[in-house]
Amino acid sequence: MTQTERYKYPLQLPRSLKDTAARLAMEDGVSLNQWITSAVAQKIGAVETASDFLNARAGTAKRGDLMRLLDRATDVPPAPEDAIKD
Repeated sequence: MTQTERYKYPLQLPRSLKDTAARLAMEDGVSLNQWITSAVAQKIGAVETASDFLNARAGTAKRGDLMRLLDRATDVPPAPEDAIKD
C-alpha cells in the first residue's frame, strides 16, 4: 500500500473467522493484517463496481418507468416451472 496515512481499528472477529483468516493468510504467505486489508479492499471494489454497473444500467430511468412497463404487461399466471413454491 502506498497510503501516507494509516489508521488503527480495533477489529473484533468471532474466533472461527479469525482462525480461518489467519490460516488463509499463512497459506498466502502474508500477515493477517495484510490479508484482512486485502479482503476489505476486494469487498469495497466489488460493491463499488456493482454500484457503478447498476447505476449505468439504470441510465436515466425513473421509478415510475417500471410501473408503466408493468401496467402494460399482460395479467397471466406464471408457467408452472416459474411459480413460487411454498
